[in-house]
Amino acid sequence: MVMTTATQRINRVPGPDVNWALLERIAASAHLKRAARLQELLFYIGKCSIKDGNDKITEQRIGVDVFGRPEGYDTSADNIVRSSVSELRKRIEAYFESEGRDEPLVVEIPRWTYVPVFTLRPDRKEISSEPPVTGALPVITEDNRSALESAHVSRSRGRTLVSWIATCLIVVLAGSTLFFWSRYRALNQSMYPWKYEPSVAELWNQILDASPETDVVLADASFGMIQDINRRSFTFNEYLNRSYISQLQAEKLSPEMRDAFDRITVWNLGDQDDFKLAKRILALDPLGGRIHLYNARAYLPDLTQRDNVILVGAKISNPWDDLFEGHMNFVVRFNNDRSIEVLNRAPSAGEPQIYKQSGPSEYCVVAYMPNPSHNGVVLIVEGSSAEATEAAGNFLLSEVQLSNFKRTLRTGEFPFFEVLLKVSSVPGTPLTANVEAYRAYPNLR
Repeated sequence: MVMTTATQRINRVPGPDVNWALLERIAASAHLKRAARLQELLFYIGKCSIKDGNDKITEQRIGVDVFGRPEGYDTSADNIVRSSVSELRKRIEAYFESEGRDEPLVVEIPRWTYVPVFTLRPDRKEISSEPPVTGALPVITEDNRSALESAHVSRSRGRTLVSWIATCLIVVLAGSTLFFWSRYRALNQSMYPWKYEPSVAELWNQILDASPETDVVLADASFGMIQDINRRSFTFNEYLNRSYISQLQAEKLSPEMRDAFDRITVWNLGDQDDFKLAKRILALDPLGGRIHLYNARAYLPDLTQRDNVILVGAKISNPWDDLFEGHMNFVVRFNNDRSIEVLNRAPSAGEPQIYKQSGPSEYCVVAYMPNPSHNGVVLIVEGSSAEATEAAGNFLLSEVQLSNFKRTLRTGEFPFFEVLLKVSSVPGTPLTANVEAYRAYPNLR
C-alpha cells in the first residue's frame, strides 16, 4: 500500500493542538510577522473557533474586541473588520502558495463568515507508469511475426500522434500562460510601479503592512498662520479642545485684527506641497482603500493607537507631531522671531546642537518609529519650508536616495530611523537634498 504525504504527516483527524500550531506558523511567516493587528485578528478568530468552540463569530464582536470599537457601533458605516479579514484571507492564501506549500493541513476563512475552516490537503495518488508483467512471455513464430510487427508500427504511430498533439498543447498553453502573465505583470507594474523598486518597496511594504489602515494627516495651515501672525505658540491640548480660539478672542485686538483672526480660525487651509506629497502616498495603494487622508483639524486621538500614521508638516501647523517629538532627536522649531532651526538633542561627534536655516539652505526631518501601541508605525515629515517638505517626499519615494541611505545604515532591512536632510532650493522647487545626520533604532522592533 502506498502511503500519501498527508497520511505520513498526520494519520488522524486534526485536533485543536494541530490546528493552533498551524495558526502559529502562519502568524510567524513573512506574510504576517510584521502585521501585528492581522496576527491579533488571526489568533482571535482561531481562539473563538478552536478553543472556545464558537461557530458564530460576528463582525461587531471582532470590531469591539480586536479593533477597539465601542459596543454597538455601526458596522455598515465602519468596515474595518471586513477590510482586515479580506486582507488576512489574501495573506493566508499567499502563505500556502509559498512557505506553506508543503503543509498537510490548510486553513481558510470562507466568504461571508469569520470562522476558520481546517482541512487536509487532497491525497496525491501514486500511479505506476507501466502495468505489471504477469505470466510467460509469448513465443514469436514466422506465422505471427508479421502481425506483431504491424501492431507495433500501429502503436508507434499512435504514440507519435499522441506525443505530437500533447507537445502542441503544451506549447500553446505555455505561450498563453506567458502572454497572460506578461500582460498581468505589465498591468501590475503600471498600477504599482514602486513595488518594482527594491528599496522603495521594502520601506513602504514595512509601513503599509504594519497595520491594515494607514492615515495621512495633513497640516492645518490656518493654525500655523494664526501662531505666525500672533507670534505665540499654542499647545497640542489647546489645539485639540479649541481653547486657543477663546484665548485669541480674549486678547485686546483692533477690530480689523479680530475680524482677521475670526476668519482664519474657521478656514481649513492646506498647503499645495503637502497635498502633492499626500497624492503620491495615496497612489501607493490605488485600489485597496487602505490609505486615508485627514486634515489635522479632523483627526482623532484614538486613531494614533490603532493605525499607521503619516504626519506631514512641522508642529507649528501640524500639532499632532507633539505626541511623538519627545521620542525624536531632530526637531524643527519655528521661533517667535520667525527664525527656523533644527534642534539636535543628543549631538554625535562633530555634529552641532542647532542647525540654523539660512539663505537657500533649508532642512527637513523624516522620522520613522513605532506607534504608541506597537501595533503600527508613525512616519513624520517635518519641513522648514514647502520646498523642504517636497524634498522629504522625494527622499521617501526615490529608489536612488533610499538605496544609498540603506547602504549608509549597513543593515539587512530598514530599521526605525530619523534622518536630517539639508535642502538647497529655488522658490517652488527643491534642487538637492543631502543626508546631514541620521539615527538608526534597530532595537525598537
